[in-house]
Amino acid sequence: MKKILRPVLVIILVFVTIGTLFALTWSNKSDTTKDRLLLAYMTEILKTFHYDPLPYDDNFSKKVFDGYLQSLDYSKMFLTQENIGVLNTYKMQLDDQILTAKLDFFHLSVEIINTQTALVEQWYPLILEKPFDYNRQESFTVDEKKRGYATNNQELEQQWWKYIKMQVLDEIIISEKENKVAHEKSDTVALKSFDEIEQAAREKILKRYQTRFKRINQITETDRFNSFVNAITASFDPHTTYFPPKDKQNFDISISGKLEGIGATLTEKDGYIKVVEVMPGSPAWKTGELKAEDIIMKVAQADEEPVDVVDMRLDDAIQLIRGKKGTKVVLTVKKIDGNIIQIPIIRDVIVLEEKYAKSTVINSSDKPETAVGYIYLPQFYADMNDRYGRKCSDDIQIEVQKLKAQNVAGIIIDLRDNGGGSLQDVVDIGGFFIEKGPIVQVSAAGGNRRALYDRDPSILYDGPLLIIVNTFSASASEILAAAMQDYKRAVIVGTHSTYGKGTVQRVLDIDQVIDNSHRSYMPFGAVKITIQKFYRINGSSTQLKGVIPDIVLPDLYQKIKIGERELDNAMPWTVIQAEKYTEWKPQYDVKKLAKQSAKRVQNDSVFTVINQASEWLADRRNTTTVNLNINDFRARQAQDAELSEKFKNAGKHETPLQVTLIDNIVSETAEEDSVKQKRRDDWYTDIKKDVELYETYRIMLDMIDQMPRK
Repeated sequence: MKKILRPVLVIILVFVTIGTLFALTWSNKSDTTKDRLLLAYMTEILKTFHYDPLPYDDNFSKKVFDGYLQSLDYSKMFLTQENIGVLNTYKMQLDDQILTAKLDFFHLSVEIINTQTALVEQWYPLILEKPFDYNRQESFTVDEKKRGYATNNQELEQQWWKYIKMQVLDEIIISEKENKVAHEKSDTVALKSFDEIEQAAREKILKRYQTRFKRINQITETDRFNSFVNAITASFDPHTTYFPPKDKQNFDISISGKLEGIGATLTEKDGYIKVVEVMPGSPAWKTGELKAEDIIMKVAQADEEPVDVVDMRLDDAIQLIRGKKGTKVVLTVKKIDGNIIQIPIIRDVIVLEEKYAKSTVINSSDKPETAVGYIYLPQFYADMNDRYGRKCSDDIQIEVQKLKAQNVAGIIIDLRDNGGGSLQDVVDIGGFFIEKGPIVQVSAAGGNRRALYDRDPSILYDGPLLIIVNTFSASASEILAAAMQDYKRAVIVGTHSTYGKGTVQRVLDIDQVIDNSHRSYMPFGAVKITIQKFYRINGSSTQLKGVIPDIVLPDLYQKIKIGERELDNAMPWTVIQAEKYTEWKPQYDVKKLAKQSAKRVQNDSVFTVINQASEWLADRRNTTTVNLNINDFRARQAQDAELSEKFKNAGKHETPLQVTLIDNIVSETAEEDSVKQKRRDDWYTDIKKDVELYETYRIMLDMIDQMPRK
C-alpha cells in the first residue's frame, strides 16, 4: 500500500506546490502563461521523478543552452558567432530563468533565428540564378561539428554558396547517370549537354529550397518552445523527452513513431527524420536495406519527384510514407557511414508472425553429423493488455522443447538487432537455463534497488548454450546476455559491444499533475522520463558499456562509433553491490574458444572482405570535407559507387550451413500456406548466407568438443 500511495502523494505535492506558485504570480491569462506553466510543471516533474535529477545550476544552464542551440540551428547554417555572442549573455542564467519561469532568453532566440532565416531566404534564389564555377578548387565541410558557426553574415553567405553548389554538383552527377542509362536503353532518348543538365539541376534545387523554406516558415513559436522544453529534458539524459500536445492521432504518432504501411519506428531530431527500429516482418524489414540509425532525407511516391523531408514535422513525413497496400514508396536514406541510397518499399500489411520467436536445426556440409538448434528472437514481446496473451518466454519454451526433441547437441539464441522489450520475460527466459537465482538488478531513484529472480529450480535445457549479439542488441537483450555471461552459462559471441542502454523510461501525462486552477490550459502533453537503471547481477551497469562478448567477430560497423555512449548527456556507467549467485558447472575454456575462432577468421577471405568494408565505411563517415571541383567531385562519387557495389553483400555469402525442416506449414487456405512457405524459405536462405552465424556455429562445435564425454 505504501508503494501505491507514495507516487500519488508526490504527484499531489507537485501540483499543489506549482498551483500555489502560480496563484500568487498570475491572475490573468496571457499568450505566454501556458508556456510558463509548462516550464514550472516540467521543472518539478524532473526534480521529483527522474532517476538522477540534476541540480539547477550553471552546469545545467550550459547543457540546456548548448542543446537548445543545436535544435535551433542543428546544421549551423543560420546562426553566426555574432548571434551566439548575443545569446551567450544568458548562458549561465538559464537555471534561474527556468526556475522562475521567465522566457526572456527564449523570446530573444526566436527573434534572432527568424531574422537569420529571412536573410538566408533572400540569398538562395540569387545563388541559384547563374551557373557556379565548377573548375574552382574549393571545399565545403559537411560535418557541422568541425565546421562551426560562421563569424558573421558575410561569411555565412559564402558558406551557403558552397553548400548549395555541393547539392547542385550532386544533382548533376545523378542526372548524368540517369540520362546515360536511359540513352543506352533507348535510342529515342538523346544525350543531354552539360549545360542542359546543369541548368535543370539548379532549377530542381531551387524548387527544393522553395519547398523547404515554405516548411521552415510554418514553424511556430510554440514549436520553438517545445524544442526549448526538450533541451531541458535532454540535459538530464537522451531518453527523457517532452511530447507536446497535439490531436490524439498525432500525439500517438509522436510517442510510437509508427509509420503505417512500411513498418518502421522513427523519431524527429534536429530537423532530421531518424529510424529508431524496423519491425520484423514488415515491408521495410523485408528489403534488408533500412536500418536503425538511418536518416530519411526524401520520400517519393512510386516514380514521382521525391519530396525533401528535412525540417519536416514528423507527422507530415508519416503522411507521405503511409499508403495503401501494394503501392510503392521510395525513401532516400543517409546511412550511418554517410552513404546516400534509395530504398524502394512496397507497402503492405505487416506480418506480425515475423516478430515472434522461431527455431530450426542447422548443421554444415563439412560436419553434417552434428545438429545444433538455432532460435531467432527479434524482440522481447508481451501483450501488456492481456496477462494471458502471447509472450516471448512461452514461445521460447516451446522452441527449446522442439529442439530438444530433435536431439540437438547445442542451442544458439540470436539476439542481433533485438532492441529489447518485456523485462519479466527476460527473467523467465534466463530461468530456463539455470537452476535458480537473480537475473537482473533494477535501481530506482534514491538508491533503492531490487533483484528480479528466477525462483523455479527446474532447468529446461542444460546443454551447450551460445548467444549471438551485435551493436543494436539493446536493453532487455543486454540483460539476458549479461546474466548468462555472469553465470558463465552461455558463451556470448558478437560485435565489439552491445548498444549500452541500461535505463528504464515511463510516460507521464502532465495533465495528471495539473492543479485544478490551471485545467483551462490543458492539454500540456506528456513526458517520457528515466526512472530506473539496470544492473547486472555482478553489480556492473549495462549503461554505456553494454555487454562485451566473450568472442568478438569482425563486423561492418566495428570502426564506427554507435550506441548509447555517442549520445549527448548519456547517463554514466556505475557499479552497485553484486547479488549472490552460483556460476554454472562445468565451464568452457573461453580463451581457447576465442583463439580457435580468431584463427579461422584470420584465414577466412569472407571476413577479410568484412574488415575491408568496415575500413571503407569508417573512411566515409570520417570524411568531413567535400572537394567542390567537379572533376574531383566526380572521381570521389565514382570511387564510392564502385566500393559500395563491391561491399554491398559483405557478410552475406554462401556458407556450408544447412537447414533442417522441423515445422510443418498448416493454414486455413492454400494461399496462406504459400505465403508462410515463402517466408520460411527466405529465412532459410538468409541463414545459409549468414557468415557471422556460420562462425558462431563453428564456435558451438568447439564448445561441444569441450563437453565431458558421457
